[in-house]
Amino acid sequence: MSVFLLFICFQSFSQTQTCPANINFATGDLTHWYAYTGNNMDGHGADAIIQIYDSTTTAPRGTIGTKTITEYRLPTYKGIEVITSNGTDPFGLFPTIPTINGYAYNYSILLGSTAITRGNGSPGSGGGYYRGVSYNIRVPPGPATEPYTMTYAYAMVLENGTHISDYQPIISATLQTPAGIILCASPSYYLPTFNNVDISGRGATLDSAAAKANGFKVSNTRSPNLDPDPNGGGSFLQDVWTKNWTEVTFDLSPYRGQNVSLTFEADNCIPGGHFAYAYIAIRNSCAGLQISGDSLVCFNTIVTYSVPALDGATYDWIVPDTWTLASGTNSNIIQVKPIAAGGILSVREKNSCANLTDTIQIKTLPGPKGGNVDGSTTVCEGNNNSILNLMNYSGTIFNWMVSTDSLNWSVIPDITSQYQAENISSKTLYKVVVGKGTVCPPDTSSVATIAVDLKSIGGFINPTNAILCAGQDAGETLSLSGYNGDILDWQYSTDGFNWNDYVPADNAPENIVKGITSTTEFRSIDKNGVCPADTSSVASITFNPIAYPKATTAPADTTICYGTIALLNANIEIGTSYTWNPASNGAGAIGSIPFSFVKQVSPDSSVNYVLSILNKGCPNPLLDTFQINVLPPVIVNAGNDTSVVVGEPLQFGATSSDPGTDNFTWTPSTELNDPSIYDPLAVYTVNDNVIKYTVKAVTPAGCSGEGYITVKVFKTKPDIFVPNAFTPGTAINPIFRPIAVGISSLDYFRIYNRLGQLVYSTSRLGSGWDGLLNGLPQPLGGYVWMVKGTDYNGNTITKKGTMVLIR
Repeated sequence: MSVFLLFICFQSFSQTQTCPANINFATGDLTHWYAYTGNNMDGHGADAIIQIYDSTTTAPRGTIGTKTITEYRLPTYKGIEVITSNGTDPFGLFPTIPTINGYAYNYSILLGSTAITRGNGSPGSGGGYYRGVSYNIRVPPGPATEPYTMTYAYAMVLENGTHISDYQPIISATLQTPAGIILCASPSYYLPTFNNVDISGRGATLDSAAAKANGFKVSNTRSPNLDPDPNGGGSFLQDVWTKNWTEVTFDLSPYRGQNVSLTFEADNCIPGGHFAYAYIAIRNSCAGLQISGDSLVCFNTIVTYSVPALDGATYDWIVPDTWTLASGTNSNIIQVKPIAAGGILSVREKNSCANLTDTIQIKTLPGPKGGNVDGSTTVCEGNNNSILNLMNYSGTIFNWMVSTDSLNWSVIPDITSQYQAENISSKTLYKVVVGKGTVCPPDTSSVATIAVDLKSIGGFINPTNAILCAGQDAGETLSLSGYNGDILDWQYSTDGFNWNDYVPADNAPENIVKGITSTTEFRSIDKNGVCPADTSSVASITFNPIAYPKATTAPADTTICYGTIALLNANIEIGTSYTWNPASNGAGAIGSIPFSFVKQVSPDSSVNYVLSILNKGCPNPLLDTFQINVLPPVIVNAGNDTSVVVGEPLQFGATSSDPGTDNFTWTPSTELNDPSIYDPLAVYTVNDNVIKYTVKAVTPAGCSGEGYITVKVFKTKPDIFVPNAFTPGTAINPIFRPIAVGISSLDYFRIYNRLGQLVYSTSRLGSGWDGLLNGLPQPLGGYVWMVKGTDYNGNTITKKGTMVLIR
């Protein structure tokens, strides 16, 4: 890729170390700079320059006093602009005027914009915007051993054009001397691709790994220009890449007394549809290498020092032996941790552009020590206070800090070593910021935590009132709810004033009360953390001297088969009446004691029968539950009724709905080889006619069910008989079907109308046609049928014929 270079004569300066006038844009304009704009339809180079802005004249054709220059033939877009007030780039989010490791640039220049051509180029209809600035430097005379350096910083934004690499948007810097271009000071930047474009010159894949290795990263901000690809759907692509500020330096001392030119250029892609722009800032110091970083630092803290980068350079940093290195030394940036004694830091950077050195004397100060905050505790919400003390610190207290989540901290404007925290309602953290002067960074103390326990809440006991009769062994369950904290114990009182603890303590939320002989009140004591204990509501249990009902019942629960009965037995020793639930099971008065009865029930499904017994004068019933589990009915399928012929074997196969292993019994056992299995085999003789079998299945639980099958025995050979007519919709012959004798399976039975259309088909024995097609009655007349079946010996029987549908 070629870069167009310019040589223009400007005023020269006699001072050996003085920088050229306005080299850093300090006048706020482009004075002494040469500028140009154009269109790179024919590539990068001299032919792309169309509009020139001379450094010896004023606007509109010169740069003297000129702050901005618009894009070529696009007066609403600034193509070149001097920046004197700092801002933030919308894509890279970096500052538009940089501060790099302590060195603050005051001005910069924006070269390029987000404008694209896509047909606005001239001449022609393609090509991108092309813009550049150049300064001719008259290197002051002097000894070649005395460095004369130029240092610039750059940041850039490039839109990926997906072209071949040489056609991508590009940012370049060029240093040309009488001896030629100095390559190490003349970098160029573009987004490299794998050059795999389509026939239209688009679609190349970005070499993102190479771009990232060169310091680029993709922006979260989408391009302001629509995707030019007609298949792209008119979207705004997220394919803009940025490179943050980087410094470059070079030494011009070999060219004392000569002219050199420094050119910066920003060019859109050659097709024109993707943009490029860069920020350029230049130091106003030419007196050799300068280490950036503080000369007065706090010891035992990591400090960063740097020098402007040299392309392909080696770096040799020398630090005092007692200091700690926190990074490598072969870089333009180094991190060190000085000790209490200061020292000298020096560096040499060397490449084909320069061989420069610099030294900086560093003094150190002791840093502050945050110490630790004493007083972590737990308090009860509401009115509370805690004293916090800062211990073992060194320096000046700047302020206290407070947080409720350990992430977001607020300043407490208190500079004393003791702080009183009051009325804390939730967990709160405290720390102290301690400083010492303006050189050392402040230090932060350890964190003290004040935890907060919610107030104890006694809760509510349910039921609030109950009655216990004499001998009521089941008792009354008191349940505590709505409490906060731990249950320390339950208490009881017979007078409402003097309360007694349970021994041992009862910490459960439920308390079963029984065995009382007088009316008694109950409550619980609850305590949460450090908060005072609280008392629950009071429940009162009234003692009734009337005896509680008493009875013995059996069984507690039972399982029965469907359709069988269960016997519920009760022997009532104390009681005057009883009822059942469901109520349909009856109720009655109890005359003499003891009173016994047996209840016979036969439910269809599982059910609970509850016997309730009352003793007159005691309001509490004795409830006893009989749980009856009814097993599902056993459904037995013996198979479909069938027809066989003499001497032909018939294989039975009964099934049961019970998932277990059932026992089967067939009756009668006529001709069956084994009537005690589910699948016996039968061979019939001329003495057999019609036999109806019953098969009974008995489950492992003892439940049973029955199924039935009828077998007709024909004295003929196996055959399939088909009627010659049928009358659908009537009581006689409403279904047209084959009569299979001795047939084990039906391959097909098909019926066709006179047009050859299939109107019915089945392969199921016993099924037939009802005279309908798609729900519509078919016309009377003749129909053709075909049938094929297989007998029990495996022989195939095939027949066809006609029949008449009569209505």
